[in-house]
Amino acid sequence: MGSRFDISVVEQDSITAQNHIDMAVQEISRIEKLISSWDKNSQTSTINKNAGIKPVIVDNELFQLIQRAIKISKLTDGAFDISYASMDKIWFFDGSMTAMPSKENIKKSVKKVGYKNIILDETKQTVFLKLKGMKIGFGAIGKGYAADKAKTLLQSKGVTAGIINASGDLNTWGKQPDGKDWMVAIVNPLNKTKVFSWMPIYNSAVVTSGNYEKYVQFNNTLYTHIIDPRTGYPATGILSATIFTKTAELADALATSIFVMGTQTGLDFINQLHGVECIIVDGDNNILTSKNIELNTIKND
Repeated sequence: MGSRFDISVVEQDSITAQNHIDMAVQEISRIEKLISSWDKNSQTSTINKNAGIKPVIVDNELFQLIQRAIKISKLTDGAFDISYASMDKIWFFDGSMTAMPSKENIKKSVKKVGYKNIILDETKQTVFLKLKGMKIGFGAIGKGYAADKAKTLLQSKGVTAGIINASGDLNTWGKQPDGKDWMVAIVNPLNKTKVFSWMPIYNSAVVTSGNYEKYVQFNNTLYTHIIDPRTGYPATGILSATIFTKTAELADALATSIFVMGTQTGLDFINQLHGVECIIVDGDNNILTSKNIELNTIKND
């Protein structure tokens, strides 16, 4: 998936631990083959190749993942949308941009984006993209889903505690060998070497989306690499968004959504969801939290 995965398990001996880690790696590789749009032979690539042509029969696992993704799209009013992959690439976050794209090009870039054009047939288990040239991608949900599946597999094999870290998409279960909860660091987006809080987590997932690595700046406005699939404009006003909930898949999708929604709309949205909490660092480096989080901040010298 183009991402680093770190897998930690609590076991009695290193051989058993290594065997279980190998199983998790195989499971993550299996999922990659299913959902990768880079793999020409994946079912996702087949769906994309047949956009505007015909429906494609897919495995139940992929069908359900797409079904859940569409539900999140509806919930977030399109702030999250797996058809973002249809966007024309007009924003570049590698230092090569010297001016903003034109309004016309931005508007044109999202012409083929829209989750409502993903047609699912439950009876035939098919996926059809209505528009020619339309594409789906799992960049904002795939790593979290893989972390969840690896965790579920390890639990089924009797592993009582561990962490799957999919490049910052964390899923945990059980406790540390000393009986304490796992702890996750919330990083200062303006200085990644500094931590402003540590949070205990138990049998849950934590995902952070941040703009501190990929962004451009025009007219004193910071534009993140996370782009609103409805408008074609990059998100502004948030430096990082951290989501706490039961699954990394949902946390992954919601962290991206909060960036697109903005601070106040994002907080109001999270406060309406059961079992979901968030920490937002806004553009002025203010720390904002959903209603059920008590944050113990750390002073960095």
